[in-house]
Amino acid sequence: MASSISDVTTGIAGTIGNTPHIVLPKLSAAIGRTIVGKAEFLNPGGSVKDRAALGIITDAERSGRLQPGGTIVEGTAGTTGIALALLANARGYASIIVVPDDQSPEKIAMLTTYGADVRVVPAVPFTNPENYYHVARRIAEETPGAAWSDQFNNTANRNAHYTTTGPEIWKAFGASLTAFIAAAGTGGTLAGTSLYLKERNANVRTVVCDPYGSSLYSHVRCGTLDVEGESNAEGIGIKRITDNFAGAPVDDAIRIDDRTMVEMADWLLREEGLYLGGSASLNVAGAARFARTLPPGSTVVTILCDGGDRYRSKLWNPAWRAENDCTPHATDLSFL
Repeated sequence: MASSISDVTTGIAGTIGNTPHIVLPKLSAAIGRTIVGKAEFLNPGGSVKDRAALGIITDAERSGRLQPGGTIVEGTAGTTGIALALLANARGYASIIVVPDDQSPEKIAMLTTYGADVRVVPAVPFTNPENYYHVARRIAEETPGAAWSDQFNNTANRNAHYTTTGPEIWKAFGASLTAFIAAAGTGGTLAGTSLYLKERNANVRTVVCDPYGSSLYSHVRCGTLDVEGESNAEGIGIKRITDNFAGAPVDDAIRIDDRTMVEMADWLLREEGLYLGGSASLNVAGAARFARTLPPGSTVVTILCDGGDRYRSKLWNPAWRAENDCTPHATDLSFL
């Protein structure tokens, strides 16, 4: 059977977005509210960061900061770098990706496979000039023809979600949507999506799902940047307010610990057939907990950021779980 025009796209960029919304039937039945995961792991680069990467590159091309044959530079926990490297290949750019050494080796290996010039640097605080963010900025400044994508403060990131993720969720659920909840690293996904949804219905609850060791929970709840505890979650949580997060219409915050994140990862694989990464599992745990505070029948949407395969040596590794006191034991949802 011949494909319709809507099934045909030119280039990888055309396959980014319009991801499915997956109702989680067992979880929804257990708590009496509809929990929905937006399947961002089905993007071509395997994560929600494909949207930001496309938005950033397109904006840099339009502004003239990125010229044919140029180089894209980014400091990243790995996932945004993967998306940028793939799009750079497709559009004829080189890519230099700076990654802290505490990220999963699978992501670093993927970046190398995709042809990026990968610079692995020590994981140090943001205040240290050798932090991966600052190293990437300096490399961009010193490299002829380079454009620094700056995913944290470049609001083309947020705008990508305002123009795609938010409208997709609203089209799917409209007035039946009760709440949107997501973790934040750069803040682009949460802020851009929340801005769009709030414009359509101010009553939609928007919530940041924060790991320990991050300041966003205290920022939303108390107006401070206090930090409590620590987390091994990759790519989410931050101790400062980025330009992407600033001004986001966030109503509330919930905090999820690493053990709950790992328990939910196992539960989702075992019960829903979803093999996900830590940020996605944390999001679902947060969505379920927050949903319990809402009236029965509410609909809560969250982001399934990426799949589990790029975390095999850490989140899905029994030795890593034992070392970090995160070995799952629950056979039900009692961990919530």
